[in-house]
Amino acid sequence: MKIRLRLQEILDERNISQRQLSIKANMRPATINALCKETTDRIYISTLEQICKALNIHIHELIDMEDK
Repeated sequence: MKIRLRLQEILDERNISQRQLSIKANMRPATINALCKETTDRIYISTLEQICKALNIHIHELIDMEDK
């Protein structure tokens, strides 16, 4: 099973740029970019919390489980 972040999809749906999210979540733009491109293999729970809070979403909306 593969865990995938739906971050870029959510940003596209809401017409929010990665830069806008980085400002709102008080995070580095490079961090948001890496998460959107799924080029990272680790993420802190606090990072997920910041993103969810900034987007006003629940964690289950952000994470998707895919059969591999």
